[in-house]
Amino acid sequence: MNIFHSLVGIMITLFLLLAVGFFSRKAGLLNDASSKNLSKLIICLGQPALIIAALNNAEWSEERLKIALWATVIGFAMHTFMAVAAFLICRGMKKNADHAKIFEFALVFANCGFLGFPVLDSVFGDGMGSFMGAFYVISCHLFMWTWGIAILARGRDDIRLTPKKALLNYGTVPCAVGIVLYMLKPVFELPEPIGKTLNYLGGLCTPISLLITGGLLATIPLKKLFGTPSLYAHSAVSLFAFPMVVCVLTKLMRLPDQYILFCTVMAGLPAASSVTMLGELHNIDPAYASQIVGITSVLTTVTLPVVFLFAEWVIGL
Repeated sequence: MNIFHSLVGIMITLFLLLAVGFFSRKAGLLNDASSKNLSKLIICLGQPALIIAALNNAEWSEERLKIALWATVIGFAMHTFMAVAAFLICRGMKKNADHAKIFEFALVFANCGFLGFPVLDSVFGDGMGSFMGAFYVISCHLFMWTWGIAILARGRDDIRLTPKKALLNYGTVPCAVGIVLYMLKPVFELPEPIGKTLNYLGGLCTPISLLITGGLLATIPLKKLFGTPSLYAHSAVSLFAFPMVVCVLTKLMRLPDQYILFCTVMAGLPAASSVTMLGELHNIDPAYASQIVGITSVLTTVTLPVVFLFAEWVIGL
């Protein structure tokens, strides 16, 4: 129950950060230009630093290597499952092709970095949660820049998937750097000033990404935000159905309890902020992408603790 209280506490904190972003936008402290610039700052600097710092701060041990392998394998298995499930769910959505693309993309890719790391730390303890998350996001970035781009490229000649984009991006490169640094820990460690710099830069991700998301919500009329049926369908699948199915499947597979919790939490996170970024970049219904990211971010503050209690109940069976 202490873990549950810790999770509820972090979800309340995340909700308050969303609220601060919402009222900051209303007060004129945030605008389109500042939000885009802050997004670029987080994608180009904050996110790479967050991943590298999580691995650099972790203690090296053979047991940790086993955990890292588990987290990596789980990441690829879960993204494969969600990619197949999302494709089957969305294949009948033909009335609005752009809506369908965003809907499917957002089902597959969750905010497993900016929000996932602090949530995991609240469940598994500071350091261990983000360590597991850092290996999980390897699969997220590889899938996003391959299958994710393939989703967005349907029916478009101007969006192309290239090996360079798949292998060299702001997610995969820091993952590779972090893994190398972690493997070299027995013989080499980053100088303390560099490590602290990475920690400070990585610490920007969660608050700034939530401020941006909260500000985004302030630009959407409440009637439109809460009056679009497909948003609730998406939330029901991504925030309830996916994590509960994953929880039951991992239990049936007899995975250790900590990995059942890990899989359930990662499956119950809101849509990735990259949904909005890529939607805007390629002009694929960016307004709808913003709605999905915004509404799932808000609802997760309530649904994730409920899903966590479900996972504890399943583990106890």
